[in-house]
Amino acid sequence: LSFNLLEFIGFTKEEIRQANDYVCGTMTVENAPFLKEKDYPVFDCANKCGRYGKRYLSYESHIKIMAAAQPFISGAISKTINLPENATIDHVKDAYNLSWKLMIKANALYRDGSKLSQPLNSVLEILNFEDSEIPKSEEKKEEAVKVTEKIIYRYLSQRRKLPTRRAGYTQKAMVGGHKVYLRTGEYEDGQLGEIFIDMHKEGAAFRSLMNAFAISISLGLQHGVPLEEFVEAFTFFKFEPNGIVSGNQHIKMGTSVIDYIFRELAITYLGRYDLAQVSPEDLRGDEIGRSKPQTVGTDSSLQSTVITKEINESTVTPTSVKTFTPTPLSVTEVIARAEVLTAKVAVSSESSSKEEARIKGYTGDSCLECGSFQMVRNGSCLKCISCGSTTGCS
Repeated sequence: LSFNLLEFIGFTKEEIRQANDYVCGTMTVENAPFLKEKDYPVFDCANKCGRYGKRYLSYESHIKIMAAAQPFISGAISKTINLPENATIDHVKDAYNLSWKLMIKANALYRDGSKLSQPLNSVLEILNFEDSEIPKSEEKKEEAVKVTEKIIYRYLSQRRKLPTRRAGYTQKAMVGGHKVYLRTGEYEDGQLGEIFIDMHKEGAAFRSLMNAFAISISLGLQHGVPLEEFVEAFTFFKFEPNGIVSGNQHIKMGTSVIDYIFRELAITYLGRYDLAQVSPEDLRGDEIGRSKPQTVGTDSSLQSTVITKEINESTVTPTSVKTFTPTPLSVTEVIARAEVLTAKVAVSSESSSKEEARIKGYTGDSCLECGSFQMVRNGSCLKCISCGSTTGCS
């Protein structure tokens, strides 16, 4: 910018501008020869074209174009809705309101000049800068060096030790045929402070790794790491042993021992019943079905349940009613009949469960995330009713 050859040889600003227009073009079709003004709308663009352009597409036209195509597209349309540099907040509100009225799934607005670097108008900005008058007496000033400052806080947490005598619970379960004992330790306020993991059928190496893992989790909890972070990090980890979980009233399938442990902790201490296959409502006695199986009582209770009705022979004639003598049943016969009745109820319950699964559309496939068998068709893919994950479709 310190030396301009055209100005040095005597060209004026207007002559330089005309030369630029002749050599480089005006970057617009407006005022072009042999082009009728009624045909200008065919060439309208998202922004004003060049130095002399006045026409551009309004944001309403962008939205209406998208609205015309939206019914034929399943997802959102990836298209920028351009606004001029002088657009206001009200224009943005109107754009979103119009998009909502026309039922567009997505709205991506961009106001011209909102970015520090945008290639669309860079050439035009250079030309405008060349047109501006720069006082010759103004000396080139040294550009100030920008210093970026960042404040870094170093957080030194202190360990919150557990009391020497603390509450907690022990949960025994079977994960994929392996016994798992989960023991917890709590603070006075009921928050989780430590865990211990014991396994039955594992070798010394795996047992030691699980113990070291439990110690690291306990230290993290005592140094202020929220349990939520551990739950989000370790749920649905998949490795063996895994599969069916027995001994836990809320969790019935697990992708690994770690997955089972942190889902159990999330349900107990965070109330995350969304991670359970069985919700608390399913365990209530007033729900459909029995909360626990009925068992046969003692011999004395069985004998008391055998009721015989006496027939008053004075009220009926011998010809109308035959003499009925109740046959006493032994305890063994009562137990046998009760077992047969229980088996019939179990078969009926199993058939009703199959009918319910057929009505709900379960395919019988297991979920890769939570392991449940509540997979239903979702287009060309499968969707899990339990955790919401899919096999590939969004």
